[in-house]
Amino acid sequence: MIARIRRRMRQGLAALIAFARPVDFGAAAEVLSAQQMALFQRMRRSEQLHALRVLQILQAQGHHHPDLLTAALLHDVGKSRYPLTLPERTLVVLMRRLLPHLAARWSAGRPRGWRRAFVIAQEHPVWSAEDMLAAGASPLAAALARRHQERLDGPPQSEEDRLLQLLQAADEE
Repeated sequence: MIARIRRRMRQGLAALIAFARPVDFGAAAEVLSAQQMALFQRMRRSEQLHALRVLQILQAQGHHHPDLLTAALLHDVGKSRYPLTLPERTLVVLMRRLLPHLAARWSAGRPRGWRRAFVIAQEHPVWSAEDMLAAGASPLAAALARRHQERLDGPPQSEEDRLLQLLQAADEE
């Protein structure tokens, strides 16, 4: 639990200083089509940097499956429909950890009002998959993005599950 809190604090700090870090659009362009690149550019700088970090982790581990790499770069693009502030993200993370049943209940509905951040955090994987499919991503890449917050029970049962576990591990690192 302490390690997870520390990781989240590092993520928050990285988001605060993202404005000062360059984004390697070339690395993303090597993986994404022009339409998909437009999605990547729609994301906030901190999310772009996070996505590139996920990509780098996977590539450093020797993973080069094109759908996995596309999902690495675009799994959070759905957040760009309704951008979250850092305090909103922090609130969602804390409430999911401290009061998960309430956070889950607040995640239903439309993204407005005080529940907005909870709905966005819950629904962005579906929105990411929709946007990716509209931009020409494969059904597998979109499925990985749609499922990136889903926890598997037991060992992978399919190639999609295996790739999902790789994406999740890199996303958590």
